[in-house]
Amino acid sequence: MRIIPTAVHGALDYLVGILLVAAPWIFGFSDVDSAKWTAIVIGIVVLATSLMTNYELGVIRAIPMRMHLGADALVGIVLVISPWIFGFGDEGTNAWLPMVVIGIGEIGTALMSETVPRRDDLARRERDMVGQGV
Repeated sequence: MRIIPTAVHGALDYLVGILLVAAPWIFGFSDVDSAKWTAIVIGIVVLATSLMTNYELGVIRAIPMRMHLGADALVGIVLVISPWIFGFGDEGTNAWLPMVVIGIGEIGTALMSETVPRRDDLARRERDMVGQGV
């Protein structure tokens, strides 16, 4: 069920990106390098894809919304499994739990967000981008 408008999704993207970049200091795991850099790098990726997505809060609008949602789901999966892939699963709950919770949120948001912006000009652009195989 797609109940999250793309404009709301965009706002959530920027909030999550900023939260991930700041997470090592908010949750107190800045001394765990693998967790710190995982959060920072993924946060930057989230912010960069947000800037390039064809939705109300995008700037460059080069990435179709469906592709963006796929990337969000992938980011969510990576976040959920990152503590065990990157070796910080035993560093304390403050290091791994934020990643897992944010990852689950990313997956859920990707599954519940609308695939086409409601704004007419962006919806037309989305159809054109998808039609061209972007």
